[in-house]
Amino acid sequence: MKAVIVTDQGVQVREVPDPKPGPQEVLVRVRAAGLNRADLGVASGQAHGRMGGAGTIIGLEFAGEVVSVGSEVPGTIAPGMRVMCSGSGGYAEYAVADWGRCSPLPDSNMGWVQAATLPVALQTMHDAVVTNGGLQAGESILIQGASSGVGLMGMQIAKAMGARLVLGGSRNPAARARFAEYGCDLAVDTADQAWPDTVLEATGGKGVEVIVDQVSGSVANGNLRACAILGRIVNVGRLGGAKAEFDFDLHALRRIRYVGVTFRTRSVEEVREINRRMRADLWAAVEAGKLRLPVDRVFPLAEAAAALEHMKANAHFGKIVLEC
Repeated sequence: MKAVIVTDQGVQVREVPDPKPGPQEVLVRVRAAGLNRADLGVASGQAHGRMGGAGTIIGLEFAGEVVSVGSEVPGTIAPGMRVMCSGSGGYAEYAVADWGRCSPLPDSNMGWVQAATLPVALQTMHDAVVTNGGLQAGESILIQGASSGVGLMGMQIAKAMGARLVLGGSRNPAARARFAEYGCDLAVDTADQAWPDTVLEATGGKGVEVIVDQVSGSVANGNLRACAILGRIVNVGRLGGAKAEFDFDLHALRRIRYVGVTFRTRSVEEVREINRRMRADLWAAVEAGKLRLPVDRVFPLAEAAAALEHMKANAHFGKIVLEC
């Protein structure tokens, strides 16, 4: 099969052996694969959890038809089913995924490209907003880094779960202008040093109960100012820096619960539970087409290197997808 792999000469499309599913895995004929920020690190030779290094097939999410299943896969997944999956090795004609990370596509006319945009965003943001952020109906929330596909999904999930006020933070004015299409009540310009004051003003001086932070370093202390007393900050990503000054006194004064999350150190069982919880809360909205992501651009598998460069330029809005 053709696959996009990491080599000493950069990312290349090469012929490699077809993967074989283990007892609890599903073999999928991939039709489309979504790009994620972590793919850039893997493409440059960095490790991402257990992935990384020369010979690695890139790709954390994909959609396609089930070809075969392992001997211990539940009967709810069978050959011929259309599925979306999170896992590894998605930039390829065939990929395997744990059965608990596969979700049957809705019976609606959802295409492969749209399906490939959803697994990582749905799982990541349900886990951040609901499970770790503990968002309750009537509360307010700020999504930092909201212009990413995951961020856009986070705003929609928050609205679907009954948030009173959804705020989205971004330095990109063109992106902020479109946030209202994805559940945002107020777009916050985080390039303005006074952005925490904007959040406080919007919440009557109280601050937001939940912040989902994909930026970290450059907004860390601003988040503390913008968070309500007894609020929750969930650290998902570090696009603005992995290290920065941190106002421990303000953290204590506001009695903020600060939670770090990543899929890289989670067990198979933990990720299955994340997917199960997400589907319990959100699948009806997915089937109804209420949770969606814009597709910025679609590349053929052969142009995966160009697709990764397009992501690296950071000028896209929504998801970049490979057709396989």
